[in-house]
Amino acid sequence: MGTSARIQSLATAVPSTLLIQNEVRDVFADQPGLSRLALRILGAAFDGSGIETRHTVLEELQLDRRSDDPVFFDGESRRLLSPSTKVRNELYITEATRLFVDAGRDALEQCADIRPSDVTHVITVSCTGFFAPGPDYMLVRELGISPAAQRYHLGFMGCYASMPALRLAKSFCDADPHAVVLVVSVELCTLHVRSSNDSDLIIASSLFADGAGAAVVSARDVGAPGPQLGLDAFETVITPVGEGDMAWTIGDQGFEMVLSSYVPQIIDDHITDALQPLFAHEPGAHEQPATSIQQWAIHPGGRSILDKVESRMGLDEKQLRASREVLRDFGNMSSATILFVLRNLLDGAESRAAERGPADPERVCAMAFGPGLTVETALMTVLPPSGER
Repeated sequence: MGTSARIQSLATAVPSTLLIQNEVRDVFADQPGLSRLALRILGAAFDGSGIETRHTVLEELQLDRRSDDPVFFDGESRRLLSPSTKVRNELYITEATRLFVDAGRDALEQCADIRPSDVTHVITVSCTGFFAPGPDYMLVRELGISPAAQRYHLGFMGCYASMPALRLAKSFCDADPHAVVLVVSVELCTLHVRSSNDSDLIIASSLFADGAGAAVVSARDVGAPGPQLGLDAFETVITPVGEGDMAWTIGDQGFEMVLSSYVPQIIDDHITDALQPLFAHEPGAHEQPATSIQQWAIHPGGRSILDKVESRMGLDEKQLRASREVLRDFGNMSSATILFVLRNLLDGAESRAAERGPADPERVCAMAFGPGLTVETALMTVLPPSGER
């Protein structure tokens, strides 16, 4: 049996429809009613995003596809349409449920020594739609999890929400060493895309995508074959400015993102202070705690955010590679994105260990940002598979 809570398996999933960033840029640029300023912002936002591909549940956005009754996108005229929030949310119910179940099943199937009925807690995360009975219920019903499992849903918190979900999972496992917690995040951000002259909505349209991530967290060995992530410490900080620079509200034609161009500068100005409570958990924190961190799992809210973190913390290219690769290949999937970054880190853990040789375990600082402006941070340790410890 293990001794501390850790992520023992991680699974990710994306919808099948692939978006090519420059093709999406051209579609948005073709929309009627855009001002010259909006077109300049649009070109800069899409071209400077650091994104090459994204995924969406909107099959109509396949540019070679034609629909007799388009709802979100008319391929014939290349016009983005404006369905109601109800229409968008009804598609969310169908497509999000599928991704919740697929990602959750994949994470559990990686664990050879447990069955779904062994899961004691289910935590679901999403901010791009609502329904009840919700995704926590659907996971129990579809995966064969015990109806007695405790269920929690973290809703409408934004991009950082998977971090408190992992923190909550750790607390359950710390309280009960036999606990097995399934955490699943699904975000369908593209359901809320629209054409606009508003700079915040233009920036959001250039970044956001759809995806799902799932983790099995436990202190007991569950038979997962690969490297794991020990969950060492978590902290939450709210920056003294920025409350109006990142927000998520509900409108009549979908949810509306406020994502100010000032967010990277706010993060740059306050990241050092935001990390101080977390690094207080590190030995020698009064000296240079950041030097003990080999890998940084930063939520890639956009390329400029990663650039600011890299510069402010004095990181090298390898330390942020996972975040940049996830941004490039998948875009910003809101709360699910940090689970993709952690999955990327684990995929390369064994090769990095071989390069380092026999050394101390690799330390990871994870960080995600969201409305408030809220900064969620965590210290983690890359651990070998259970059988090798």
